[in-house]
Amino acid sequence: MTNNENVTGDGNTAGHGSAVGGEKGTLVIGGRGKTGRRVVERLRRQGRPVRVGSRAGEPAFDWDEPAGWAAALAGTDRVYVTFQPDLSVPGAPDLIGALAEAAVAAGARRLVLLSGRGEEAARLCEERLKVPGAEWTVVRASWFNQNFDESLFVDSVRAGELALPVADAVEPFVDADDIADVVVAALTGDGHAGRTYELTGPRLLGLDEVAAELSKATGREIAYVPVSAGDYRGVLRENGLPEELVELFTVILDGRNAHLADGVRQVLGREPKDFADYARAAAASGAWDV
Repeated sequence: MTNNENVTGDGNTAGHGSAVGGEKGTLVIGGRGKTGRRVVERLRRQGRPVRVGSRAGEPAFDWDEPAGWAAALAGTDRVYVTFQPDLSVPGAPDLIGALAEAAVAAGARRLVLLSGRGEEAARLCEERLKVPGAEWTVVRASWFNQNFDESLFVDSVRAGELALPVADAVEPFVDADDIADVVVAALTGDGHAGRTYELTGPRLLGLDEVAAELSKATGREIAYVPVSAGDYRGVLRENGLPEELVELFTVILDGRNAHLADGVRQVLGREPKDFADYARAAAASGAWDV
């Protein structure tokens, strides 16, 4: 998905916290990703048993090794599903469907999928999640605020220049903490089965406005510099990033997502975090210190 949930890598821990009322555990696939690790933290704070699904875990979870899924699912009754590298890649719908079937067979019927807002390929994965017996919930998120301090654009912000090929795009950036709160509610609460929630922040922002907010938060100028798709492809290549990100910017940010949704309010009964509040907190944490 456009949010690169697992760009920080796979989880390298596995295990369970103390159970609440003897309940089974939750498998969090991609448990060190932007939302995954936040979901793990929240569940553990509640005293709920959690297993981090990753290639380095014990037992391991690897999307490319379906034979090992049963061991990772054993002892769990709910799963948070994030897909690496992206729901739009060929074969993703088949893997999501196979995982859903394996989960239900193992007794893990409550499934929550992190999906991408406005991504047609992701919709196919959503449909494949809905296997017989599954209590499914889909969480469609817009672009993460944390793309600016935890992954894609952190070096650009530190360098003071946000160069991207989307001059006129606006996006309702959403905070990963809000997403995690919604996911935990869907995993642990009632009334979310069969629901699809669209999550956005509280306002639309162009990248020039994003740069202005980052400038205020850091106390130094962060400039937004529109570049051509061809030039940006070269930048990605030089930095060892997939050139397919160009299509991500030119297709996903074509205006289809330029409207707000109320998923955060529906589930949590509060407003989502504003980008300015996120930027101030990230700056205070030292995320963009040079």
